[in-house]
Amino acid sequence: MNNIAYRCNIKPELEETLNLYRNCSLGERRPITDKSRFQSMLNNANLIITAWDGQKLVGIARCLTDFVYITYLADLAVDERYQKQGIGKQLIREIQKNTGENAGVVLIAAPQAVDYYGHIGFTAHTSAWVLKKPLG
Repeated sequence: MNNIAYRCNIKPELEETLNLYRNCSLGERRPITDKSRFQSMLNNANLIITAWDGQKLVGIARCLTDFVYITYLADLAVDERYQKQGIGKQLIREIQKNTGENAGVVLIAAPQAVDYYGHIGFTAHTSAWVLKKPLG
């Protein structure tokens, strides 16, 4: 495994973050062509954990959290050239290190990652709901 450094609350530059998303399947489901919106996504996350191989951004966990009860893991992205090395799992460990001892972590899995989360200890939840448009 590469010598990966993990950093808390270092917001990476927009272009390096977009490059990371282009190099993983999550880029297909995020507004990577809308730079203003994507920059706001970075700016408004209140917990960001990054993984670095030297000066290269190779992973990110972008979260919204109250730090004591729940953390929503909005994005877990690892460059496909660095996958299957434990980086995603370590990013989640770093989230747990930087939130309260009893704070849970919730997420919506990408289709390609549905089996991954159960494998590392997450429990599936059958009553999650998503609203993507204004209520009528």
